[in-house]
Amino acid sequence: MMNTIEIRIRGTVQGVGFRPFVYRLARDCSIKGWVQNTPEGVVIEAEAPGDHLEVFMRRFQEDLPPHCIIETLAKKEIPPRGFKSFEILPSDTKGEQTTLVLPDMATCQECLREIFDIQDRRYLYPFTNCTHCGPRYSIIESLPYDRANTSMKHFQMCPLCQKEYEDPLDRRFHAQPNACPVCGPWLQLWDAQGRVLAVHGQAMEKTAKFLKQGAIVAVKGLGGFHLMADATDENTLQLLRRRKNRPHKPLAVMFPSLAAIENVCKVSGFEKRLLVSAQAPIVLVRKKEDSPSIAPSVAPDNPYVGAMLACMPLQHILLYLCQSAVVATSGNISDEPICIDNQEVLTRLDGIADYFLVHNRPIVRQVDDSLLQEVQQGPYFLRRSRGFAPLPVKMPLRSKGILAVGAHQKNTVALSLERSAIISQHIGDLDTKESIDVFERTVESLRQIYSSPLREVICDMHPDYTSSRYAKDLQVPVVTVQHHQAHVASCLAEHGIEDSVLGVCFDGTGYGEDGTIWGGEFFKNEGNEFKRVAHFRLFPLPGGEIAISQPRRCALGLLYVLGHGNLEPFTDLACMKSFSLQEVGIIKKMLSRNINTPMTSSMGRLFDAISSLVGLCHKTTFEGQAAMALEFQAEGNHVAQGYPYAVMSDTVHKDCLVIDWADMVSGVVDDVRRGVTLGQIAAKFHYTLIEIIVDVASRVGENKVVLTGGCFQNKILTEGTIGRLKQKGFVPFWHSQIPPNDGGIALGQIWLSARRKAPCV
Repeated sequence: MMNTIEIRIRGTVQGVGFRPFVYRLARDCSIKGWVQNTPEGVVIEAEAPGDHLEVFMRRFQEDLPPHCIIETLAKKEIPPRGFKSFEILPSDTKGEQTTLVLPDMATCQECLREIFDIQDRRYLYPFTNCTHCGPRYSIIESLPYDRANTSMKHFQMCPLCQKEYEDPLDRRFHAQPNACPVCGPWLQLWDAQGRVLAVHGQAMEKTAKFLKQGAIVAVKGLGGFHLMADATDENTLQLLRRRKNRPHKPLAVMFPSLAAIENVCKVSGFEKRLLVSAQAPIVLVRKKEDSPSIAPSVAPDNPYVGAMLACMPLQHILLYLCQSAVVATSGNISDEPICIDNQEVLTRLDGIADYFLVHNRPIVRQVDDSLLQEVQQGPYFLRRSRGFAPLPVKMPLRSKGILAVGAHQKNTVALSLERSAIISQHIGDLDTKESIDVFERTVESLRQIYSSPLREVICDMHPDYTSSRYAKDLQVPVVTVQHHQAHVASCLAEHGIEDSVLGVCFDGTGYGEDGTIWGGEFFKNEGNEFKRVAHFRLFPLPGGEIAISQPRRCALGLLYVLGHGNLEPFTDLACMKSFSLQEVGIIKKMLSRNINTPMTSSMGRLFDAISSLVGLCHKTTFEGQAAMALEFQAEGNHVAQGYPYAVMSDTVHKDCLVIDWADMVSGVVDDVRRGVTLGQIAAKFHYTLIEIIVDVASRVGENKVVLTGGCFQNKILTEGTIGRLKQKGFVPFWHSQIPPNDGGIALGQIWLSARRKAPCV
């Protein structure tokens, strides 16, 4: 008996070879009917005897294409159609756009084999791709994902490429970026004035030659430009740092092979899988002490290297020609978004790059490299972007039409879509006009792709955040959310947790409900609301925002409180000596008169203060520098106990606990004076924080404990806390899909909005 079914599929099902997969499977199972892309996903009508349909559905679920993600699958019986064959229909452009856009994917092994096969027509062609790899999110303009809706619409396929594109049995069937040397994008090498020095293959050869001679080259990749330089050349890297105004922050290194990374670094099995994955992120891996040298300026005073492999053919070929590792850092001036436009790059990177290797495939949106490390044998994001964005995070509740505009630093934005939240690529700190422009374009881009009418906009409680001001100008109902509650909510959203937890948020800064700067917070969620149940004792930040880049000011704020308004007992400490007598006098006046000295409970500032107090870092040139120095000192040091601390009731909110750090800071000062090693002091400090978390969890009496906030980028703190909580019978939760830092705020904002209202119908 002939049966007919309709299958409607939502998820990441466009740009992954899904329709040719269905076509081939239907032919194998003697199925008649059709498959079609729609704005909502993919629709299939299939007709065959019942046993054939059963085989088709079983194999359909077992043999999905590697990058396909099915969110929902709805199947129903329909009247017989009398189909004569199985077809792939042209895309339907009508309807609500809910299909998911695939991220850019690294070059697959089949394409890589073709690139280095001298007999292949794509030999050394830097834009080779197929349905399993290549650009997606960085070139798409609108849905459905068809060539006409991408920046590849400017390139007319040659007959051979067109034949591949139209053949359902070819792996390039409807590969929208499909191209070859005859019809596709091509390269030019420019000098600093934009004069053409070489084109095509010669451009690549000259670039490799210049890199080996010590030049700095801006190379256009998938989602923007990289600044590349020889990773073994110390003089060149020092020059790059001066030009880029990046004196200390680590630089990522692109290696020609996994073996080359293993030659320099200790790489775990899980780290290997991350490095060679289709996402090809930057992975933090530990340097070998006796490894062949890469230049010290790659990562000064840092035991880790941000290692990555090539993610596109252009990079594979360039590294093959160089035969050595290259630094591949974002093509920007510090704190600005990466460049994507060929003409703009000449201006913005003027005086930084010696040469420019460009191509004529337009990049629709900036997409930075993703950055991960291994935590508890799993992925831990520090930046979620290329390879992962804009993949959604599933939500336990339906909540459509909500835009979350995120935080001010490490900004991402998010859009609710049915039972998921679409998380944008990393945008960065919203401190410059260029960054704000990218932020606004990203919001508009997501809204355009998904044709999303907005019901509500969620922003941070901080009134001066650029993202908050933007939200209030949209003429849509706006809801403000406290920063650290959004952090906790982001981890709840990842894990689909709807019951009560203790949320621990150790973070840098966030506007608190009482007007102070929060950052060392403990929350318990009761229903849809969060209650602050504990926090660290407040201390002053002399100079306000300037203290963020001067940990020594944070240290003086602690010491001023510890000395009951007197700094004289601490004049022997390095943090005091880093100031002139006149500067100390000015800061004492600021503190005593409460002039520009906001109060904070920030764990990030506490890390900074301790780092300066022990003499490690008094001024910083990038966020987290002081805390990282303290973490690296703690590595490999084992301690039996931490420092003393006290827990008391808040004088205003009696049902809230205050963790008093005074005894702990006194202990640190005593250890410094006694000549205890920095490693031991740092380890004791970390141990103390871990014990405080367990102590508060015991007092609050909540079994599930969520760990979030920027300070949990610290691997010692995160893994130590997880282990200790488990040891004491608690159930810890930590991030694995989004970063613990402000890159996850947008997701938390959407989760809170969804929880505080009835699900939409």
